[in-house]
Formats: sequence, structure tokens, C-alpha cells
Amino acid sequence: MSFQPVIPMSGYAGWRFLQRTLDSQKEAFVQSAPLQRNTTYFRENIAKVQSAEDLVKDRRLLAVALGAFGLDDDINNKAFIRKVLEDGTIKERALSSRLADKRYADFARSFGFGDFGSKTQFPGFADSILARYETKQFEAAVGAQDDQMRQALNLSAGLAEVVRGNSTKNGQWYAIMGNAPLRSVVQTALGFPSSFARVGIDQQLDAFKDRARAVFGTDNVGDLTRPEAQEKMIRLFMIRSDAAAASATSPGSVALSLLQARR
Repeated sequence: MSFQPVIPMSGYAGWRFLQRTLDSQKEAFVQSAPLQRNTTYFRENIAKVQSAEDLVKDRRLLAVALGAFGLDDDINNKAFIRKVLEDGTIKERALSSRLADKRYADFARSFGFGDFGSKTQFPGFADSILARYETKQFEAAVGAQDDQMRQALNLSAGLAEVVRGNSTKNGQWYAIMGNAPLRSVVQTALGFPSSFARVGIDQQLDAFKDRARAVFGTDNVGDLTRPEAQEKMIRLFMIRSDAAAASATSPGSVALSLLQARR
């Protein structure tokens, strides 16, 4: 039986509990039998994979590979995933470079098939992918109980990937907008409704930067990777998410939550 993360309460108080117990809970999850079977199979077989075709033909390996990048839902989209991998990231018009969600580019770059060749036999390759897989699967287990917690857990790695993969300020903000889990946290923390995504993309960019300067004192995404900025963002995300959920039934609670969010 898989270890189920313990989240005794929702909202920011639940987040603080999860943070205090994160290391021990994740270790128990990683040691559970189902995860151990998956990681052992991957470690023993991934070096045999020399092409994108090889990877998509082995469903067990593909499940771990996709799961390491939070792309689990694409397990049945084999033709699409093969194209992403075979195009790589450096050739002109590579599919991953045309997708708003840059997790696909990270996925393709990590395996290397379409760039300079397979990396599956590189020293430490299996360890690096499995470390990501264990983290993402733990997040998914948390999300099965409370999706807000899952999104919050993804924030740090998501922002780091955005900064690492984009050299310009605007490019980093566009990458946030194209990454659905990351966008959800940032957009909610900054006080934008879900309907904000229907606004023109350039208007969204300006609004995100303006609001970030007002809330965090900076529109530099790199500054938002600092622990204190991330903690504030998660607190705002939790408070505003709870306020939105309660708005239909408890106007007084909403007002109190918004006052707390401004502190």
C-alpha cells in the first residue's frame, strides 16, 4: 500500500504543518512499495533506451519519464511525446519551442534524443530523473487530498525552471503564464481572477508585472525565487483561494481574509 501524505487541515495552517513534516513524509512516501517498483524498473532499464521510439514503446519507463516532469496525463499521447523528444530543443521550429508550457522543452532537453543524442547512458542520468520523479509523485499524492497544497509545493521548482530556461524578464513572465500549475499560484496570489486568462496576452504581461511590483516590490522573477518571497506568495495564494471559495456563503470571512492578505 502506498503511503498517503497527512494533511490534517486546509489553507495556510495546513501548509505550515506540511512544511514542518515534509522531509519525513516524503521519505515514507518514497520508500513505499509501488514507488520502489517503478524506480527500480527505471534504474535497471533506462540505459537500454537509445531513441524516443524506444522510450514511448515501454509504458513503464515512459510513465516514470513523464511523471518526472509533471506530464503524467500525456501517457497515452505517444505520437505527440515522440515528436517532442525527436525534435529536441535546438533545431529551428522544434515542437517544444512552440509550446507555451516549457515543461516539454525541459523534458526533451533532459533526454537529449533530438539534440546531441541520448543521455540515458550518462553517469547519474537515472538518479537525476528519479529524484524529479519522486518529488513530482509526492506532490501528486498531496494533490489527491488538497490540490492547493500540490500547487504550493510546485512553486519553488517551477520558478527556478522559469528563471533557468528564459534569459529575459518578459520571457520569464510568459513562461509563468504558459505553465498552468505555476500560473495558478502566481495569478491567485497577485489577486487576479481565473477569467484574467481571457485578457490579451500583452495586457496580462503588463498587469502581472505591475501587480508584482505593488505586492512584492519587484517584477523580477528571479527575486521571487527568494524564500521570503515564495512564502509570502504561498500565504497569499492560500488566503485568496480560501476567500474565493467562501465568497458565496460568508462575506464576513472574505473581508477578514483579504485584510490578512494585505499584511
